[in-house]
Amino acid sequence: MSGTAVRRAVGALVGRRARLRWVHLVLGGALLMPYWLLSAVALGSLNRDHPPLTQLMLQLAALGTSLPMAAVTALVPTVRALEGAAARALCAPERAEEVATGPARSWAARRRTAGWYVLHLLFGGVVSGMTLAGTPFAALLILRPTGLAELVRYWEDRGIPGWLPGPLLGLALLALIVGTSAGLGALLARWAPVLLGPTPDERLAVAERRAAVLAQRNRLARELHDSVGHALSAVGIQASAAARVLRSDPEFAAEALAAIEETARGAVAELDAVLGLLREEEQAESTVAGPTLAGLDDLLRQLARTGVAVDAELAPGLDRLPAAFSREAYRIVQEGLTNVLRHAGPAPARLRVGPAGGRLEIELTNPLGPARPSRPGGGRGLRGIGERAAALRGGCEAGPADDGTTWRLAVWLPVGGEQG
Repeated sequence: MSGTAVRRAVGALVGRRARLRWVHLVLGGALLMPYWLLSAVALGSLNRDHPPLTQLMLQLAALGTSLPMAAVTALVPTVRALEGAAARALCAPERAEEVATGPARSWAARRRTAGWYVLHLLFGGVVSGMTLAGTPFAALLILRPTGLAELVRYWEDRGIPGWLPGPLLGLALLALIVGTSAGLGALLARWAPVLLGPTPDERLAVAERRAAVLAQRNRLARELHDSVGHALSAVGIQASAAARVLRSDPEFAAEALAAIEETARGAVAELDAVLGLLREEEQAESTVAGPTLAGLDDLLRQLARTGVAVDAELAPGLDRLPAAFSREAYRIVQEGLTNVLRHAGPAPARLRVGPAGGRLEIELTNPLGPARPSRPGGGRGLRGIGERAAALRGGCEAGPADDGTTWRLAVWLPVGGEQG
């Protein structure tokens, strides 16, 4: 056996985790005592007048009746929280997270906790009894005080050398105690994730909560990208235009700076709304309302200041669409126009927004501009548009038109589609 294997074996018997498991088992024995004493009193097993064999059988019967009582008390939901927190010390670090530390909220979880609790108390009672009774006896055998002379003669009369009963049997008894504690502790560690782990329903609930959190994060990412990203793109172009004509056309530069101020103020307001949603304030849903299709005129006027002339065909009645639906549609239009600003520059664009066959159709076309360097990692605009359209049970298409000189974005959204 190699040195590594020896160290591993010794660690399994008396290492830090083995010692923690022994402590856990001894605590289980302590928890067993009230149940056992109650059963022992009820069965009269503590009466010394019984013959030794009868007394032993009554005490075993008391143990058998005490475990069902323990199982009943383990149905209390908080027992799993307490036992789970303690049982994590039994498991290897990679499996400790599989043990639940919350209360048992279903009967399936309570039944499994009751099974664990019975095993904990049963194994703990065995290890506690061996430790408390066997360890002092083993020490006496090893030290061989004078009082053990009769025991030595007992073994010698049966042909066993006098040196054998003392040290050898004492060491064997200690090894049995240590081995039993390590073995039962390892069994509990193996069963802890099974009996104290989350039930299938709890795992499903956790997965659903995580999916909801991820969906919320994606929504926040889209809001930040579409609102703040659009504002920064517009500010960048307006600032560049103002810098070019600052001396030759101060009036235009002043107008561009005013537009920058207005754009920045609107971006700050929308950023505050998104952060309010992130903080999950009570007013978050209404606070993050943001602009709707009724505000497209302001968006188009803002783009005109950057040099993007948009020929817009907006159907009447857009302001009567459901607010949540209208906000998502506005963000789609906003991101499409931002892409024109980023990739085609101050090029003319054509926008059509209107109902058709029970759905809202958005079509945006613009001439393909000169190739521009992309941002590191690429943009997220088209992906965000696709996610918003899918959330409203709609769809989108984007790419060069058939003529090869025009970029076309088409989005269709069922007016009755619910955001998912």
